[in-house]
Amino acid sequence: MTVHTASPDPQALLDAARWVSLSAPYLALLVLLGAAVWGWATVRRARLVQLSLADRVTVEVVPTASFNPSAGEVGRWANHLGRVHHAAGGVPARGSAARIRYSVKAGQMRCYLEGPGPAAAVLAMSGFAEVEVRVQQDRKSIQPVRFTVPVQHRESR
Repeated sequence: MTVHTASPDPQALLDAARWVSLSAPYLALLVLLGAAVWGWATVRRARLVQLSLADRVTVEVVPTASFNPSAGEVGRWANHLGRVHHAAGGVPARGSAARIRYSVKAGQMRCYLEGPGPAAAVLAMSGFAEVEVRVQQDRKSIQPVRFTVPVQHRESR
C-alpha cells in the first residue's frame, strides 16, 4: 500500500507570499491604528474612573432600636447595593463600586455607604424597614452669587 501525499503547488506559495508582501504596509497601518484606539480607550477609561472617585457620595445608615432583619431583607439589601453599579451610568466598574464602612464614635457603631455621585438616589434609599438613612452634606456647598447694584450718576446740565 502506497500513500501519496500531495505536494504544495509552488505557484500557490508564490502567490501567497506576493499577497503578504503587497498588503504588509496596510496591515502595519491597521495594527498601529488599533494600538492608538486601544491607548485612547485606556486613557479615557482611567479618566472616567478618576472623575468618579473624586465625586463620591456618602450616606449614613442608622438602625432603630428594634432593628432585626430577616434573611429575605438582607438578600433584598444586597440586591439593592448591586444596583449601585448600574445606576452610575457609564462609569467603569472600578469607579462605580459601592463601599460599606463601619466606624465607632462615642461607643456607638455607625455604618456608612459610599458610592458614585450619579447613584446617590439609590444609595439614599433605605434597604431595610427599620433603618434611617442620613445623607451627608455635600462637601462642595453652593455659594450664592450677589451682584451689587451700580450707582448711577446724574449728569448735570
